[in-house]
Amino acid sequence: MENTLLMPEMSMHRLRLVEGMVAAVDEKGYAGTTIADIVRHARVSKRTFYEHFADREECFLACYTYGSELALDSVKVAAECDGPWTEQVRAAAQAYLLALQTNPTLTRTLLVEVHAAGPRALALRRTVLQRFADLLRELVEEGRLHHPEVRSLSPAMSIALVGGINELVLHTVEQGHADQLTALAETVANLVQAALRG
Repeated sequence: MENTLLMPEMSMHRLRLVEGMVAAVDEKGYAGTTIADIVRHARVSKRTFYEHFADREECFLACYTYGSELALDSVKVAAECDGPWTEQVRAAAQAYLLALQTNPTLTRTLLVEVHAAGPRALALRRTVLQRFADLLRELVEEGRLHHPEVRSLSPAMSIALVGGINELVLHTVEQGHADQLTALAETVANLVQAALRG
């Protein structure tokens, strides 16, 4: 388990439970994971678990939220770099993929196991993908203030781009290469740049 799950606003026990969920799901898959597995990996009691989460699903949703915030925040920060818009796109793509690659166990858990975690998890996934698409459009519009030659992104195109990027990452993770995601940065940057050039 990577020692990189740091979320300052989380209490230590809640953080350990999120880490425990990730480790348990990596070991058994979501369907096979029990609360006993989570607390064993987290090295806390079941009582502590229930002080923070109502059930296994709620704990998984917290994991998904954590991982999503990590990735989205990395894109926001990277896109603020100075330079030509093409470099901003490349920096954002690299930062997004690095955030996922830095936590390969978390990334596998979220991208693959979310499909087994039920309708609430899938609804959260949809919300996160929409937030990613909205962020992409927002960053493009900010960039167009200094680079008017860049094409606006429609809501449909932003969703299409995010869907394509997500599928590319998922394919790579399913092939067992969650630790090599930054190798996709050039492809992702080229995809976004092609859309922005029209």
